[in-house]
Amino acid sequence: MSGSAVFDAFVRAAPSLQPLFEQIARAARSEAPILILGPAGSGRSSVARAAHHASSRSQGPLVEVDIAAIPSTLFESEFFGFRAGAFTGATEASPGRVARAEGGTLILDRVEELPLGSQPKLLRLLAERQFTPLGGSQRNADVRFIAIGATDLERRVAQGAFRPDLFYRLEVLTFVLPALAQRKSDLPAVLDYFLADLATRSGRDHLRLGDRALRWMLDYPWPGNLRQVRNVLERALVEAPGATSLDPRPPRDLVGRPRSLAAVEKEQIETTLAYTRGHQGRAAQLLGISRKTLWEKRKKYGIP
Repeated sequence: MSGSAVFDAFVRAAPSLQPLFEQIARAARSEAPILILGPAGSGRSSVARAAHHASSRSQGPLVEVDIAAIPSTLFESEFFGFRAGAFTGATEASPGRVARAEGGTLILDRVEELPLGSQPKLLRLLAERQFTPLGGSQRNADVRFIAIGATDLERRVAQGAFRPDLFYRLEVLTFVLPALAQRKSDLPAVLDYFLADLATRSGRDHLRLGDRALRWMLDYPWPGNLRQVRNVLERALVEAPGATSLDPRPPRDLVGRPRSLAAVEKEQIETTLAYTRGHQGRAAQLLGISRKTLWEKRKKYGIP
């Protein structure tokens, strides 16, 4: 899938973020580093990959590195590689992540987890576009860098946990993905997008949500963001083999939790309209409100 097609898919799943994705798509065509910030599960990695595919390096390799998974003692050998015999146990040479990304893109995931002692080495790589494999000679780094970090990365700089000079090198083109709870209006589109994708992958046509599931899913704050939404839907798909109507189980923190007044009111209006078969006057009378108030509330909650 082309970079533009990937961003088009993101827009379908997140209409409110269309201007942001347009900016990222334009930034992808430059050679400057890109910094993507946001909470875990907000789609940062997917956006970083889309930026690679929208760039002039899309035909080159895409190498992703989870910084938190690399011990600080292995940073140099993992990133820059080594020659055979460079240290005890190095029986064969290894090119390292930077060399593997030659002509393409290197994605640095969870960059805020890079230990302070290793940060100057990454800074030099970004500033000079050169590196030296252990036991080898200096070489140029023909690589585009995309870093993924936590929303509070700038605060970590102020606290001394992240070097300011490294931050300034990375933040040339910075984009912040908001948490799903900050853009609840996107939830219907997010659910439709994931259901369509899961239907394609599972070979089931027209996957949909049951009414009860749809109600709690639209009301839930989704602290795990997009990743949590997809996990819940995938679990429901596995638990209902062959079904096209899914009824995901609410997360544990929702069971027994009082619902918001808005959620209760919306459900009551929907139930009453169903009972009166859409008759506005009778529904308003049963609810104890005027027809005008009922119309306003239907508009507020998006009830057809």
